[in-house]
Amino acid sequence: MQPSTIRLLASALLIQVASLGALHARAQAPNAAMAPVPQYLIPSASAEVALARSAAPASISSAAEVLVLKRDGYTTAAKGSNGWVCLVERSFAAATDDPVFWDPKVRGPICVNPPAARTYLPGILMKARLALAGRSKTQIAQAVASAMDSKKLPMLEPGAMSYMLSRQQYLGAAGKHWHPHLMFFVPGDMSKGWGANLPGSPVFSGNDPEDRMTMFFVLVAHWSDGTPAS
Repeated sequence: MQPSTIRLLASALLIQVASLGALHARAQAPNAAMAPVPQYLIPSASAEVALARSAAPASISSAAEVLVLKRDGYTTAAKGSNGWVCLVERSFAAATDDPVFWDPKVRGPICVNPPAARTYLPGILMKARLALAGRSKTQIAQAVASAMDSKKLPMLEPGAMSYMLSRQQYLGAAGKHWHPHLMFFVPGDMSKGWGANLPGSPVFSGNDPEDRMTMFFVLVAHWSDGTPAS
Protein backbone atom coordinates (compact mmCIF):
# COMPACT_ATOMS: atom_id res chain seq x y z
CA MET A 1 0.00 0.00 0.00
CA GLN A 2 1.17 3.46 -0.81
CA PRO A 3 -0.02 6.99 0.05
CA SER A 4 -0.26 10.56 0.76
CA THR A 5 -3.13 12.04 -1.14
CA ILE A 6 -5.58 10.45 -3.65
CA ARG A 7 -7.46 10.34 -6.90
CA LEU A 8 -9.57 9.03 -9.78
CA LEU A 9 -13.22 8.37 -10.54
CA ALA A 10 -15.81 5.64 -10.01
CA SER A 11 -14.39 2.11 -9.95
CA ALA A 12 -11.01 3.46 -10.95
CA LEU A 13 -11.11 5.64 -7.85
CA LEU A 14 -11.84 2.70 -5.59
CA ILE A 15 -8.94 0.72 -7.02
CA GLN A 16 -6.69 3.76 -6.86
CA VAL A 17 -7.41 4.64 -3.24
CA ALA A 18 -7.19 1.07 -2.06
CA SER A 19 -3.66 0.74 -3.39
CA LEU A 20 -2.56 4.33 -2.91
CA GLY A 21 -4.10 5.16 0.38
CA ALA A 22 -3.32 8.81 0.48
CA LEU A 23 -2.72 12.41 -0.53
CA HIS A 24 -1.16 12.14 -3.97
CA ALA A 25 -2.36 10.30 -7.01
CA ARG A 26 0.07 7.74 -8.30
CA ALA A 27 2.07 8.38 -11.43
CA GLN A 28 1.94 5.89 -14.26
CA ALA A 29 5.61 5.11 -13.82
CA PRO A 30 7.89 5.64 -10.83
CA ASN A 31 10.33 8.51 -10.62
CA ALA A 32 13.53 6.66 -9.88
CA ALA A 33 15.45 9.58 -8.47
CA MET A 34 15.00 13.10 -7.21
CA ALA A 35 14.85 15.79 -9.89
CA PRO A 36 16.96 18.95 -9.62
CA VAL A 37 15.74 21.00 -6.65
CA PRO A 38 14.58 24.03 -8.72
CA GLN A 39 11.96 21.83 -10.39
CA TYR A 40 10.18 21.43 -7.04
CA LEU A 41 10.17 25.17 -6.31
CA ILE A 42 7.74 27.90 -7.38
CA PRO A 43 9.79 30.96 -8.35
CA SER A 44 7.20 33.49 -7.18
CA ALA A 45 6.46 33.45 -3.45
CA SER A 46 3.26 35.43 -3.99
CA ALA A 47 2.08 32.88 -6.57
CA GLU A 48 2.78 30.05 -4.14
CA VAL A 49 0.90 31.86 -1.37
CA ALA A 50 -2.11 32.31 -3.66
CA LEU A 51 -1.97 28.67 -4.73
CA ALA A 52 -1.78 27.52 -1.10
CA ARG A 53 -4.76 29.66 -0.10
CA SER A 54 -6.81 28.21 -2.98
CA ALA A 55 -7.02 24.94 -1.03
CA ALA A 56 -9.87 26.23 1.15
CA PRO A 57 -12.64 28.83 1.06
CA ALA A 58 -11.41 32.37 1.66
CA SER A 59 -13.29 32.43 4.97
CA ILE A 60 -10.67 29.95 6.21
CA SER A 61 -7.58 30.52 4.10
CA SER A 62 -7.51 34.33 4.27
CA ALA A 63 -6.70 34.19 8.00
CA ALA A 64 -4.43 31.14 7.84
CA GLU A 65 -0.67 31.00 8.13
CA VAL A 66 0.91 30.24 4.75
CA LEU A 67 4.11 28.29 4.16
CA VAL A 68 6.19 28.31 0.98
CA LEU A 69 8.90 25.87 -0.06
CA LYS A 70 12.49 27.09 -0.26
CA ARG A 71 15.66 25.16 -1.05
CA ASP A 72 16.02 23.93 2.54
CA GLY A 73 12.37 23.37 3.42
CA TYR A 74 9.17 25.25 4.18
CA THR A 75 9.18 28.72 5.69
CA THR A 76 6.41 31.09 6.77
CA ALA A 77 5.43 33.58 4.08
CA ALA A 78 2.31 34.95 5.78
CA LYS A 79 1.30 34.85 9.42
CA GLY A 80 -2.16 33.68 10.39
CA SER A 81 -4.69 34.32 13.13
CA ASN A 82 -7.07 31.34 13.05
CA GLY A 83 -4.71 28.42 13.72
CA TRP A 84 -5.01 26.99 10.20
CA VAL A 85 -1.96 26.50 7.97
CA CYS A 86 -2.01 26.45 4.16
CA LEU A 87 0.80 25.21 1.94
CA VAL A 88 1.45 23.49 -1.37
CA GLU A 89 2.54 19.93 -0.70
CA ARG A 90 5.09 18.42 -3.05
CA SER A 91 5.54 14.80 -4.05
CA PHE A 92 7.60 13.94 -0.98
CA ALA A 93 4.53 14.31 1.20
CA ALA A 94 3.68 10.83 -0.08
CA ALA A 95 5.01 7.60 1.36
CA THR A 96 8.55 6.82 0.18
CA ASP A 97 7.37 3.65 -1.60
CA ASP A 98 4.80 5.59 -3.64
CA PRO A 99 5.87 5.90 -7.32
CA VAL A 100 4.92 9.58 -7.24
CA PHE A 101 7.44 10.36 -4.46
CA TRP A 102 10.00 12.17 -6.65
CA ASP A 103 7.56 13.63 -9.22
CA PRO A 104 8.54 17.32 -9.45
CA LYS A 105 5.24 18.26 -11.11
CA VAL A 106 3.10 17.47 -8.06
CA ARG A 107 1.42 20.50 -6.49
CA GLY A 108 -1.06 19.73 -3.73
CA PRO A 109 -2.53 22.88 -2.17
CA ILE A 110 -3.78 21.99 1.29
CA CYS A 111 -5.10 23.87 4.31
CA VAL A 112 -4.86 21.97 7.60
CA ASN A 113 -6.87 22.76 10.72
CA PRO A 114 -5.19 23.48 14.10
CA PRO A 115 -5.02 19.83 15.29
CA ALA A 116 -3.50 18.78 11.96
CA ALA A 117 -1.13 21.76 11.99
CA ARG A 118 0.19 20.55 15.34
CA THR A 119 0.37 16.84 14.62
CA TYR A 120 0.12 16.02 10.88
CA LEU A 121 2.13 18.89 9.47
CA PRO A 122 5.41 18.28 11.37
CA GLY A 123 5.93 15.02 9.50
CA ILE A 124 5.33 16.68 6.13
CA LEU A 125 7.79 19.46 6.93
CA MET A 126 10.38 16.94 8.11
CA LYS A 127 10.16 14.86 4.93
CA ALA A 128 10.52 17.98 2.80
CA ARG A 129 13.66 19.07 4.65
CA LEU A 130 15.20 15.63 4.32
CA ALA A 131 14.34 15.30 0.63
CA LEU A 132 15.77 18.71 -0.22
CA ALA A 133 18.89 17.88 1.78
CA GLY A 134 19.53 15.01 -0.61
CA ARG A 135 18.50 12.10 1.62
CA SER A 136 17.46 8.86 -0.05
CA LYS A 137 14.01 7.31 0.27
CA THR A 138 15.41 4.75 2.71
CA GLN A 139 17.05 7.43 4.83
CA ILE A 140 13.86 9.50 4.89
CA ALA A 141 11.72 6.52 5.91
CA GLN A 142 14.19 5.58 8.65
CA ALA A 143 14.36 9.14 9.96
CA VAL A 144 10.58 9.42 10.12
CA ALA A 145 10.27 6.08 11.92
CA SER A 146 12.96 7.07 14.42
CA ALA A 147 11.28 10.43 15.08
CA MET A 148 7.96 8.71 15.70
CA ASP A 149 9.52 6.13 18.01
CA SER A 150 11.27 8.85 20.03
CA LYS A 151 8.11 11.02 20.09
CA LYS A 152 9.89 13.83 18.25
CA LEU A 153 6.99 13.59 15.82
CA PRO A 154 3.68 13.80 17.70
CA MET A 155 0.79 11.36 17.46
CA LEU A 156 -2.16 12.64 15.49
CA GLU A 157 -4.70 14.58 17.53
CA PRO A 158 -8.41 13.79 17.33
CA GLY A 159 -10.11 15.97 14.75
CA ALA A 160 -7.04 16.46 12.54
CA MET A 161 -8.25 17.22 9.00
CA SER A 162 -7.65 19.33 5.93
CA TYR A 163 -9.23 20.93 2.88
CA MET A 164 -7.98 20.22 -0.66
CA LEU A 165 -10.38 22.21 -2.82
CA SER A 166 -8.04 23.87 -5.30
CA ARG A 167 -8.91 23.68 -9.00
CA GLN A 168 -5.19 24.08 -9.65
CA GLN A 169 -4.09 20.97 -7.79
CA TYR A 170 -1.94 18.48 -9.70
CA LEU A 171 -1.69 15.22 -7.79
CA GLY A 172 0.14 13.02 -10.26
CA ALA A 173 -0.18 11.68 -13.80
CA ALA A 174 -3.07 9.36 -12.92
CA GLY A 175 -5.22 11.71 -10.87
CA LYS A 176 -4.14 15.12 -12.15
CA HIS A 177 -6.73 17.56 -10.79
CA TRP A 178 -8.97 14.84 -9.37
CA HIS A 179 -11.82 16.18 -7.14
CA PRO A 180 -12.21 18.75 -4.38
CA HIS A 181 -12.16 16.82 -1.13
CA LEU A 182 -11.73 16.85 2.61
CA MET A 183 -9.11 14.67 4.29
CA PHE A 184 -9.24 13.31 7.82
CA PHE A 185 -6.15 11.90 9.55
CA VAL A 186 -6.50 9.09 12.09
CA PRO A 187 -3.74 7.10 13.85
CA GLY A 188 -3.30 3.45 12.83
CA ASP A 189 -5.35 1.40 10.37
CA MET A 190 -8.97 2.46 10.85
CA SER A 191 -10.55 1.97 7.41
CA LYS A 192 -13.02 -0.69 8.53
CA GLY A 193 -14.20 1.40 11.46
CA TRP A 194 -15.34 4.16 9.12
CA GLY A 195 -17.00 1.92 6.54
CA ALA A 196 -14.68 3.30 3.90
CA ASN A 197 -14.24 1.86 0.40
CA LEU A 198 -17.48 -0.13 0.64
CA PRO A 199 -20.12 -0.16 -2.13
CA GLY A 200 -22.27 2.95 -1.82
CA SER A 201 -20.06 4.54 0.84
CA PRO A 202 -19.14 8.20 0.21
CA VAL A 203 -15.90 7.71 2.17
CA PHE A 204 -12.65 6.52 0.64
CA SER A 205 -9.55 5.71 2.64
CA GLY A 206 -5.98 4.56 2.43
CA ASN A 207 -3.76 3.22 5.17
CA ASP A 208 -0.22 4.62 5.32
CA PRO A 209 1.91 2.23 7.42
CA GLU A 210 5.00 4.38 7.01
CA ASP A 211 3.35 7.44 8.57
CA ARG A 212 1.25 5.19 10.85
CA MET A 213 -2.09 6.66 9.93
CA THR A 214 -5.23 6.23 7.88
CA MET A 215 -6.38 9.02 5.60
CA PHE A 216 -10.09 9.34 4.83
CA PHE A 217 -11.25 11.23 1.75
CA VAL A 218 -14.69 12.76 1.38
CA LEU A 219 -15.50 14.31 -2.00
CA VAL A 220 -17.34 17.62 -2.09
CA ALA A 221 -19.33 19.26 -4.88
CA HIS A 222 -17.50 22.54 -5.38
CA TRP A 223 -13.99 23.90 -5.69
CA SER A 224 -12.87 26.61 -3.27
CA ASP A 225 -13.79 29.33 -5.77
CA GLY A 226 -17.40 28.13 -5.74
CA THR A 227 -17.43 26.54 -9.17
CA PRO A 228 -18.95 23.05 -9.41
CA ALA A 229 -16.69 20.02 -9.73
CA SER A 230 -17.31 17.82 -12.77
